[in-house]
Amino acid sequence: MLDTAVVISGALIALSLLLNLFRLTRGPDMPDRILALDTMYVNSIALILLMGLWMNSKTYFEAALLIALLGFISTVAVCKYLLRGDIIE
Repeated sequence: MLDTAVVISGALIALSLLLNLFRLTRGPDMPDRILALDTMYVNSIALILLMGLWMNSKTYFEAALLIALLGFISTVAVCKYLLRGDIIE
């Protein structure tokens, strides 16, 4: 039962990744593209966690934590760059 739930949720998250990719390429403004990219890394973290559940391995959870940390820092850096024109002031 758990395997079926993991496969179905993985397929739905993969579909949401494709929809976010569409928004990333056709976003009308730069904030829309940043939001799509931010949502894509959250969805990829969810896929990695599902893969960890499916494979029964702790390594995937550590990788998801690392990607979450890097994704948050990169989103903040891009937003500061768009607002101020410089990342470090």
